[in-house]
Amino acid sequence: EGKILIDGIDVAENPVETKKKIGYMPESAPLYGEMIVEDYLKYVAQIHGENPDERIPHLCEECGLKEVMDKNISELSRGNRQRVALAHALMANPEILILDEPTSGLDPNQVEDVRNIIREIGKTRTVIVSTHILSEVETICSRAIIISGGKLVADSPTDKLRERYGNNATIKLSSDCPESELSSILSGISAISNISFEKEENSQFATATISIKDESEIRPEIAKAIIQKGFNLYELSLQRNSLEDVFHSLTTDSNEENTAKGGN
Repeated sequence: EGKILIDGIDVAENPVETKKKIGYMPESAPLYGEMIVEDYLKYVAQIHGENPDERIPHLCEECGLKEVMDKNISELSRGNRQRVALAHALMANPEILILDEPTSGLDPNQVEDVRNIIREIGKTRTVIVSTHILSEVETICSRAIIISGGKLVADSPTDKLRERYGNNATIKLSSDCPESELSSILSGISAISNISFEKEENSQFATATISIKDESEIRPEIAKAIIQKGFNLYELSLQRNSLEDVFHSLTTDSNEENTAKGGN
């Protein structure tokens, strides 16, 4: 039911026109391995009705393909195959580019190269990246959307995602103060909402994770309270939730809600 409009154009009524506005690169791009890169891109250009003499040199530069244009696709590294697939997706110069797990299976150097290309492409068009690698989202995306069970559970500028959907920060503490006494010392600090101790074998230290009620900085107060009692402090570090924590919290809550309602 309903309608899908791309830039005001109805997909059902004008499917070819709307498809021209969208480029898509699947996770495992179905390239013809027996073809030379340049010949393959000429073939793609012809399919799209593009002038290969105009588009291919531009895409060769944009996607970093100069060194492999005369090689068979089957001989390329996975990183270079991703570049060819990206050039394919960009051939018709779409306004919207959809990339499915664009850096999956790449080594760290290839990942950085592809990320840089995506950042450059994103300056002139809308790029939608579908991925479960949340470091990817944090590195290259300006906006993050999380979907769980077919429902949108988060939509935020990436740098605000933790703040909007995450929990308050925690503090990791390690001291030679006995656990019972440390608990008594910390209970006198009003900004602390919860304290959980970790048991470590053969350790003389008390290790605790402290949840705080807001974003107030209480580490100096904690340090002062412990040192005044004559104990040493070995760790006092602030730990903010990662995007993985936010994702887990949102998708787990969403799935539990759907299950409670009898959903899938």
